[in-house]
This record gives sequence, C-alpha cells and structure tokens, in this order.
Amino acid sequence: MKETAKSRATFVILAGIARPLLNLLMDKKWEGTGKLPAGGFIAAPNHCTEIDPLVVGHMLYNQKRPPHFLAKAGLFKAPVLGSLLHATRQIPVERSTAGANRSLQVAQEVVDAGGAIIIYPEGTLTRDPDLWPMKGHTGAARLALLTGAPVVPMAHWGSHEVFPRYAKRLHIFPRKTSRILIGDPVDLSEFADRPLDRATLLAATDVIMDSITALLATLRGEEPPAERWDPSAHNQAKHGRFHHRGHGGAPAPSGSAEPSDSAAPSGQAGPSGQAEPSGQAGPSGQAEPSGEAAPSDSVIGDGSK
Repeated sequence: MKETAKSRATFVILAGIARPLLNLLMDKKWEGTGKLPAGGFIAAPNHCTEIDPLVVGHMLYNQKRPPHFLAKAGLFKAPVLGSLLHATRQIPVERSTAGANRSLQVAQEVVDAGGAIIIYPEGTLTRDPDLWPMKGHTGAARLALLTGAPVVPMAHWGSHEVFPRYAKRLHIFPRKTSRILIGDPVDLSEFADRPLDRATLLAATDVIMDSITALLATLRGEEPPAERWDPSAHNQAKHGRFHHRGHGGAPAPSGSAEPSDSAAPSGQAGPSGQAEPSGQAGPSGQAEPSGEAAPSDSVIGDGSK
C-alpha cells in the first residue's frame, strides 16, 4: 500500500495542526533516529498513555516516515475521524478471522512498499502499576517473521506526565519533556527457520519486549521489574476498564482494536498472543494482524488505549 497524493496532502495538513500543538504542550528529545531503516519496518513502542500515538507519530513524521497504525475498525465509521483515517491510509482491524487476515495483508503491503507500521506489542495501555511494559502480544513478531521486516524497538517517557493514563485533562504546567529512545532492530534471526507456532511467536515476542524494556530502563534510569506484568495473573481483563491508581492516574475505559482470540484459525496463535491448540501458522497470513490493540478511541494510532 503506497502513499498517494491524497494521503500525503492529508498528512501535511494534519501535521501542520498537530505539530505546533505538541510542541506547545511539551518539549521533546529524540535519540537514535538514525537507526530507523531506510526501507519498510515495524516500530514497536511501549504504551503508557492515550497520547502515545501522537508522540510516536510526530517523531516518525519528522523523519519523513509517515506513520501507519492499526486502528479499531469502528473508528473508520466515525464522520470526521473515519475520513481522516482513510485519507492517511491507516489500517482497520476487525474482530474476525477474515478481518484479521486482511489487516495482516495490508500491513504487509505497507512494509513491502517501504512504509512504517506502528504496532504496540502490549495491545493496550500497560497494566503495570509503575508503567513498565507488560506481557506482549504476538502480532509484531508474527508480521516480522512473515515479512522479514525489521522490528525497531522504541521507548518513550514523559508524555504520561502531560496526559496521565486514563486522565480526563492535560497537565501542561510545569512544562514537561517527552523523550523517545530508538534502539537497534531486534535480532530475530534465531526464529527465522522455525515454524510459526505458539512457542516461536511467544519466544520472539519476549525478545521484542526485552528490547523495549531495556530502552525504557535507560530513559528512566531505573531497574525494571524482574518479571514482566501479566494481566491474566492479576485477574485483569485484556479490554475495557482497568481500575488502578498510581503513576497512571484515574481509571477509565481503555478500548481496544485488537482482534478477538477467535479471529485466529484453530491451531494458531490468536491475536492476543494466547494461542489456540498448538499448530502452525503459515505464510498465508492466517491469524492476527498485530496481536495488538489499535489506537485509543480518541486518537489516531494503533495500539493506543
């Protein structure tokens, strides 16, 4: 899926509106932008606030890499937002096998055309009380192993102070700084000749999450938890409201564009990264397109919740 004159023009207009606002809201510091591949790639950031897609999208657009997010299919039906999503060539994600497969195919087309796909491996805002990356979903790993596209890990920190997780208003004073640290592409070569079964996808996802967590630890100057937060181990739903107060602010709906587990044919890992009965997913594109959630209901971007 190549950029069109219409999509480029729409990006220019939106950037002309969004960039001044983001620059007004916070300072920015981006490190490692030279590590972005010249060709197509999968960006895999951490996810701690609803404005993450704007922050990451801002950085990528400034590097002349228009961002493509996997977005909740329902958003494309909204009167104004839907038109913008279509015009900027974002990718709808539906909770069905056919819809999930189509999303994966379109994402592959974007990567093959040299574009940047943004997938939040956590699938939604982190449930970790201290905003460390939680257990990841398998979509980024699946797309990377199917296409050979590099996965570029990213960590950002600071935007959560401007708009805390599940907050209802911005906190712009005192002025904050949003920092993004980009790492080297994740080495997934050990998985290249393995079948795309549950074990392979989960192991590759852990490698991706380790890279993201290490970058965030560098930004924060702190040691991450010894064990990654697993929502299921804490009786937390993958979707909907998350009740916790702390770094993240007040609870509120999070929303999700992640295809349901039923979107993956049996014998393959489902979109959530929780596999159905063991088996293999072939390069036919069977199974989830991202294993991640798409953008929050309020902002353009995948994964954002």
